[in-house]
Parts: sequence; C-alpha cells; structure tokens
Amino acid sequence: MKKTIAVFIIFTAAVLCFADPIEGFWLSIDEKTNQVTAGWQIYQEGGILYGKILSLANEQRGTIAFRCRESYRGFPVAGRVNTMPVAGTPWIFGLTSNREGVWGGGNVVNPEDGGMYGCRMTFRPADGRRFTTDTLEMRGEIGLGIGRSQFWRRTDEATASSLWPN
Repeated sequence: MKKTIAVFIIFTAAVLCFADPIEGFWLSIDEKTNQVTAGWQIYQEGGILYGKILSLANEQRGTIAFRCRESYRGFPVAGRVNTMPVAGTPWIFGLTSNREGVWGGGNVVNPEDGGMYGCRMTFRPADGRRFTTDTLEMRGEIGLGIGRSQFWRRTDEATASSLWPN
C-alpha cells in the first residue's frame, strides 16, 4: 500500500512539473471591445494541444454551432460539426509544441462564423510592464502570417465555467 501511494505521488509530481504554462483555464477577450467572450480550457492529449469552450458570456447554455460546416479536415470529434454544442467541443486542435509556452501548426474553428483558421499560441508571463497578468496570445491566421491575435487572461476553472448570462 505504501509503495502504491509513493508511486502515485511521484507520478502526480512529475505531471505537474512538466505541464506547459499554456495549459489551464483562460478567458478570451474581444480585442475590439476588451470584453470577456468565453471561458476556455486548454489541455494536452498525447502531445497535441486542444482548447474547448466551457462557458459563453453572451450565449445561452446549449447553443449549437449551426453556422459551422458539416465537417472540417482534421476535426477531432466525429459527427456533424454544425449540430455540436459550442460549449464542450474542442474548437482549437492539432497544435504541437515548438518549445515550452509556444505551440503552432494547428487549427481553430470559430463557431460564430464557421471559419477555420491556422492557429498559434504563445504564453506571455506577467512581467509587470506589458503583461500585468499571465497572458495567452491566441493567433488565428489565414496564411502567410496574415491574421489577428487575441490576448487571453488566465483564470480558474470555476470562473471559466460560469460566464453564462442569467
């Protein structure tokens, strides 16, 4: 029993030590209005980075991604994308690590308009100057580096999950 507990503690410590700073809970911020739009969870599975919406600031629970196409190349969930719920679906997928805190080569599907874009993410630690809090730069691109960035704020699971309007 003591050996089992020791192995569990060592395994848990190893996982925590090697988690990338991008992983966790984030609030997406609209770059035009500076308003929170959604709570996200960014996570790894098998060395691939994914992101799913946990809650939306301006939509009701159960909102369906009806503006999306039926399918997208490489989408990580089987089924018709345009019938999937916005919350709980991995809209960010296929990113691989370039180095700690920098991921790219994946895609993001915008459930608001159905567009699929190339995706890069870069962790920006709080530095007391430009970044007053830990920030995630989420960049969607249409190609050749042409795109736009949003700067997301780190949060906790409870906050990321509780943005639904009353």
